[in-house]
Amino acid sequence: MNRKKKINQILKTKLKKQNAKLHKSNKPRYVSKAEREKLALEQQAAESHGETSQSEDCANAAAQAETNQG
Repeated sequence: MNRKKKINQILKTKLKKQNAKLHKSNKPRYVSKAEREKLALEQQAAESHGETSQSEDCANAAAQAETNQG
């Protein structure tokens, strides 16, 4: 009886580990206050850079459209 119990216990622990790998927690990763500030600064920099590149892209697209038509 002891051997059966031991085998079942080992198999149950293996199943628990496999299920834990498959079903990860939905809880988001902790981000410290300093990291959040850094990410916010990077995002603001990307947005300001993105706005200038978008206006340049529009100007380039308009120039290409004019050359294609004329």
